[in-house]
Amino acid sequence: MGMIRTAKLVYDYIKRDEEGNVEEVDRAVDHVDLDVEKGDFVAILGHNGSGKSTLAKHINAILVPSEGTVWIGDMDTRDEGHLWDIRQSAGMVFQNPDNQIIGTIVEEDVGFGPENMGVPTKEIWERVDESLKAVGMTAYRHHSPNKLSGGQKQRVAIAGVVAMHPKCIILDEPTAMLDPNGRKEVIRTIRALNQVEDVTVLLITHYMEEVVYADKVVVMDEGKIVMRGTPREIFSRVDELKQYRLDVPQVTLLAHELKKEGIPLPDGILSIDELVNALCQS
Repeated sequence: MGMIRTAKLVYDYIKRDEEGNVEEVDRAVDHVDLDVEKGDFVAILGHNGSGKSTLAKHINAILVPSEGTVWIGDMDTRDEGHLWDIRQSAGMVFQNPDNQIIGTIVEEDVGFGPENMGVPTKEIWERVDESLKAVGMTAYRHHSPNKLSGGQKQRVAIAGVVAMHPKCIILDEPTAMLDPNGRKEVIRTIRALNQVEDVTVLLITHYMEEVVYADKVVVMDEGKIVMRGTPREIFSRVDELKQYRLDVPQVTLLAHELKKEGIPLPDGILSIDELVNALCQS
């Protein structure tokens, strides 16, 4: 049984007039089939309006399909009886951490989710300790979230989700509002949760450098999945990505241009070290 599965998932945003008649139907997700196994780190790429955020909201049952089905484990997201279990299994982290942080002290905020779930007090504090440690924010547990940087706030928001012990975390452009250092902090945190804690990660982003660490990459355009593969496979297809108005990491693009000039290099170079090694051997 996979962690997340969508079958022929369709979602339409319907605009109605004042009488309630349908004025316009905008298909945001168009017959998407997706399989995510336990422990996977999957990056979903796409230009603005490609449908990636709408897809993410289905996995946490914020939205339910217009057509098709979404399963989290063996639970159908349409089944309202499973809504609580689905949201515990699949935690969501949004773009703006200020929308997710509600406590006046970091440790209170992280403990809010488990407290709402009825976790005993002793266990809440154990979860707060382990979650803050997992995101590298233990030293800030008595601080006010308002005094933290954007990257630190986002790590606290992630800790709040981790404290609920989800099997899967969906991150919807979690670094969009951060500076480069904040982005690095958050991506490092996400990688550690995936590799050390074996949390399944679904990362929605348009920053190509963040995709390099994923096991699998899915590219969306106009509500459909148009490419899938490993980061190396996807970034080997530079010209195809450009058709979907997507970039590749700068080092990948540099290697691609050098190759076009006749320097023998492999496709899909992902890091500066790889490029240097390949150039030394060519």
